[in-house]
Amino acid sequence: MDDELLELQRQFESAQQAKSSIRLSERNVVELVQKLHELHIIDFDLLHTVSGKEYITPEQLRHEMVVEIKKLGRVSLIDLADTTGVDLYYVESQAQHVVSDDPGLMLFQGEIISQSYWDSMAEEINDRLQECSQIALAEIATQLNVGSEMVTSVLEPRLGTLVKGRLEGGQLYTPAYVARVSAMVRGSARGITVPTNLSALWSSLQQQLHEMDGASGVAIDGSFFQSLFNGIVKEGEVLGSLRAGVHWTPNVFAIAQKECVDSFFSQNSFISYENLHKLGISQPVQFLQSRYPEGVPLVSVFVHPSMIEMLDAATEDALERGSWIDSLSVLPSSFGPQDAFKIISLCPSVQLALKSNKALIFGESYVFSNGFVKVVYDRMEKELEHVSVSGSSGIILSDDSQFVNAAKVGHDSNRSIESFDTGSEIGNSKQAVEKGPKKRKGKSAGNVGAPESVSDNQEYVPTKSKKNQKKGKDTSSLQVSDSKTGAKKESVRAKEDNLSIPSEEWVMQKILVLVPDFEEQGVDDPETILRPLANHLRPMLINSLKARRKAVFTENADRIKRMLDNLQRKLDESFLNMQLYERALDLFEDDQSTSVILHRHLLRTAAASILDTLLHNLDIHNKLKNGIEVEEAQNSESVSLSPGERTAIAKSFPGSVSIKALAVVDALEGKRVETFMDAFREIVEESGLLLKKLDKKLERTLLHSYRKDLTSQVSAETDPVSLLAKVVSLLYIQVHHKALQAPGRAISVAVSRLKDKLDDSAYKILTDYQTATVTLLALISAATGDEEDCSSDRILTKRELLENQMPALKGLVLSASQS
Repeated sequence: MDDELLELQRQFESAQQAKSSIRLSERNVVELVQKLHELHIIDFDLLHTVSGKEYITPEQLRHEMVVEIKKLGRVSLIDLADTTGVDLYYVESQAQHVVSDDPGLMLFQGEIISQSYWDSMAEEINDRLQECSQIALAEIATQLNVGSEMVTSVLEPRLGTLVKGRLEGGQLYTPAYVARVSAMVRGSARGITVPTNLSALWSSLQQQLHEMDGASGVAIDGSFFQSLFNGIVKEGEVLGSLRAGVHWTPNVFAIAQKECVDSFFSQNSFISYENLHKLGISQPVQFLQSRYPEGVPLVSVFVHPSMIEMLDAATEDALERGSWIDSLSVLPSSFGPQDAFKIISLCPSVQLALKSNKALIFGESYVFSNGFVKVVYDRMEKELEHVSVSGSSGIILSDDSQFVNAAKVGHDSNRSIESFDTGSEIGNSKQAVEKGPKKRKGKSAGNVGAPESVSDNQEYVPTKSKKNQKKGKDTSSLQVSDSKTGAKKESVRAKEDNLSIPSEEWVMQKILVLVPDFEEQGVDDPETILRPLANHLRPMLINSLKARRKAVFTENADRIKRMLDNLQRKLDESFLNMQLYERALDLFEDDQSTSVILHRHLLRTAAASILDTLLHNLDIHNKLKNGIEVEEAQNSESVSLSPGERTAIAKSFPGSVSIKALAVVDALEGKRVETFMDAFREIVEESGLLLKKLDKKLERTLLHSYRKDLTSQVSAETDPVSLLAKVVSLLYIQVHHKALQAPGRAISVAVSRLKDKLDDSAYKILTDYQTATVTLLALISAATGDEEDCSSDRILTKRELLENQMPALKGLVLSASQS
């Protein structure tokens, strides 16, 4: 046997030493290997090395990788590729198989790490932890070049075994350090006696630890303190309640809190929610209701039922006496108005009184007996009645409304006058003005040729005959229609009648006067009681005022109708005369200076008279319509107003009537009669009245009546001075058929314009008389001082001369009038 083995060894050695006659190239070897793969003679995978000169099987590669991992414990895939000489792609694919086959390995971020590696790292970490007492996970992760999550996942299963420490909030602590910090937390928690936010406490402990450890200390996360705190609370080492995880209330505070609340509530029978907030009770109502079920929660305080009984007794006494009470004066100062209102509503006596209409609550805290309020109302109603009847201004505030055209034009003479009465109110504070002195009727025409200050104020205004007055009366009604056009004018419907009402401020002021107790007790704030009480009384006063005004309207209806009919009659007569006088002004349009004098004279006499009549009657109508009593004496036949009185009355009218009234007052102070006439027509139309237009037939009738009246006056005139103006007016009717109204300083121009219309003898008589009249007036004006006696003789002489010339002057016009 041994010989055979030796023989085989020699043959093998000889075979090895023998030189081959055939050699294969690398290319042939590669092709040979590929052929063997195709023939499935080689039935396993082969991997090329990076050099390309070697083949390696996957099993061998995995074996070499496992050997390297066990050797180092932690190897990156890149290093394995370099070590095995295989491409990284094959190393990565085989790494998955290696890790899956061995549970002690893990593939993490391109590295294969064994559990033995982590065990050794845990031992190193533990050694360092014992030296430093605390280590931050971030620092360990940086050193190991892994993430903090990986370090945490590796250390957690090894805590208590390989790593003797506690992991909390990203930090590793030794048991001794944990015990040290836990003792600090326990001591701090036991030292707290009031509700505290633990976050502030943890900040303080962190600062303290930093000062103790110096630069080597690590900042401790608040969650570590919180974890330790939760542990000692759970173990019962500190007593208290934790809310929302950070709000700590120690038991000692809760006990003191309840004792404080019990003490205050038992002594005062109430406690405010603000006090509970100061004690740290965030939900005071729920706290008090759970502790005192019999209590009553109000808006800002919590009361015991005895407080309601006390207030009920006080209010019941006030109601029985027919008085009033401010519940806030009885209740403690902690009570607000809303608390007072709520507790009042809980009083049995108040509930019964409100149900039986014997009490009223004002301003949330004031309880009034109905009898007391009625007494105040009755006294205020009497005063308001006095104010309303007297028409006093400054107390009653009213809205302006428009004076509208009310009376419809038609043939029905019995139409109600109510359409004119609706739609206006009493003016704001300018209702009535005192009337000026009345104009005397039948005043003479003035002294011809005298200075303006003497002559302009003495002008003759002729009166109308009975025939003319009768004709004017036929056209005086508001229901007369124009006979030529036959058109009917319909007035604008009036707005709803709004009575003037007492203002809220007036009512409040009167309450202070009638109830001095308010001011004495300092209850003068409008928002507390005065305004609510005024708001209660004011509608009652308004209703009373409306009822009283309605009665006054009924009483004044007939008077208003008579007044309007009388006013329409006056307007018909006066406006026709005004138009007649206006037409005479055309004769002097070529003489501008004289024309201005005549226009102004007519405005100051006839125009002023007709405007004063209209304003005065409209003012009376406005007052009667709004329930203000007006004495009958005010409605006189002739009224004379000053410019200031006209403006005051015009401003007292409502709406557009006031605007048009002010316009016509301004036109009266102007220089042109036609401007006044236009403005006068507008105010009359706006007031719902009518104006007659002067036609040819009416003009002839009025001129005839005017001439007849002047003739009788000239025949009966005994004053030589007054005679001249009447004679000149009569001559202008005879010559020009115009009714001239001329002041004293325009008589000379009027006389000169008659030269071509009269014969020489008649004109000489007229001019001589006019010259003598001027001389007489000049002597009267110049009579002063020591020359008084001498001047009197000359005046008497000149007057006798004029009286001697009067028959000739009268004969000059009377003969023509009679013919």
